[in-house]
Amino acid sequence: MHHFENILVEKRAEDKIAIVTVNRPPMNPLNSKTLDELHEAFSELALDPDVRCIVLTGAGEKAFVAGADIKEMVNFGPIEAMEFVEKGQKLMDLIESIDAPVICAVNGYALGGGTELALACDFIYASKNAKFGQPEINLGILPGFGGTQRLPRKIGENAAKEWILTGDILDAEEAHRVGLVNKVIDGDVLEAAVETAKKIASKGWATVKWGKRLAHITFDSPLYVGLMAEREIFAYLCATEDQKEGMKAFLEKRKPEFKHQKK
Repeated sequence: MHHFENILVEKRAEDKIAIVTVNRPPMNPLNSKTLDELHEAFSELALDPDVRCIVLTGAGEKAFVAGADIKEMVNFGPIEAMEFVEKGQKLMDLIESIDAPVICAVNGYALGGGTELALACDFIYASKNAKFGQPEINLGILPGFGGTQRLPRKIGENAAKEWILTGDILDAEEAHRVGLVNKVIDGDVLEAAVETAKKIASKGWATVKWGKRLAHITFDSPLYVGLMAEREIFAYLCATEDQKEGMKAFLEKRKPEFKHQKK
């Protein structure tokens, strides 16, 4: 993976995880170049057999991502605006669709595009000083990187409409209360996310990959379709060595040694 200007990518081969950091402190705003670099990094990590879980965070204490880069957006006409939000949406779709789960470690402000970037991840850990919100309405626009669609899916329609229509900034506890954030961490949020990433990466690869996919199917399909997919994947997993090992280890009261078949 080549050198990026606006992000950092660290691979920890021994733990089978990667850490991606948006590196434009103090506020880490998302401009076109940063979106492109994130897209490239996640595309490469998606193909890396040694990466089974990814942590996404921001550099410094002040912000995860305080939003899209207003300096770049201020002179946009409709054409540039369309290209910019398409770029953002494609990145969010990519993060959501890759096999490796992505845990977001939010250290400080995650506003606008920052909340939207966190929404595309599989789940979110937040530091006590984290702040979330979709303040776009205060700038005369609305969320454009998926916020109007993913936020209602994650926190429910009523709460999402309140966030989007007031532009209010919410603290970590409130984000936790509505179910956007899994855990509020008193201490090092990145460390907590890395520990969970290591735990996930130690499981059998097929189970992790399909666990993520099955959870996504539920939002796009009627229940019976999701249940049919669940039956098929359950049956398929019983053809893997990892399932034989997992069950044998359980009965023998020992820790399983998964082979992580990539099938």
